[in-house]
Amino acid sequence: MTKPRPGSVDVLGFRYLGAHEVEELADLWGALHQQHTMTNPHLEDIISSVGLDESWRRRRAQYKAWLADPETMAILAEHDGDLAGYAMVTIRESSQGSWDRGERIAVVQTFAIDPEYTGTGVGSKLLEEIRRQLASMGVRDIEFSALATASEDIDFLEQEGFRPFVTTMVCRVDGFGAHD
Repeated sequence: MTKPRPGSVDVLGFRYLGAHEVEELADLWGALHQQHTMTNPHLEDIISSVGLDESWRRRRAQYKAWLADPETMAILAEHDGDLAGYAMVTIRESSQGSWDRGERIAVVQTFAIDPEYTGTGVGSKLLEEIRRQLASMGVRDIEFSALATASEDIDFLEQEGFRPFVTTMVCRVDGFGAHD
């Protein structure tokens, strides 16, 4: 039996995880992996997807590597004992290109909300916690990637004050060239 979907979530707790605790994120990563592969089958002709187990194995290893840096944050959002979502945020040096973005930039590597908590405010509250932590660290800018076809994710980010900055294009090295 599934639990009833929560309405607006007023009280949300946050827990900061260490590398030894990343296994707690497996189910939420699985939901995100499923969402990515089910809603973007058009990418299969240029990028092969991997199965959930392999995807989690790779991501878990990446999380552990990122968490070796003391500035990396793995923030778990909890509601009434449920894991409602999480974010993995790394900090990188600014490349100091055409825009002044400060010395360091935060990169949201993963932002996963349990599908049962979609539309309840968990995402906004988690992003608020990220912003609060980054401000205390003196970080000004946040980079947040979304799949180009994820219009609901992009709408959410725009409502939260994000604007498009860079578009990433992908293809296979042996892909075909321009057609003039």
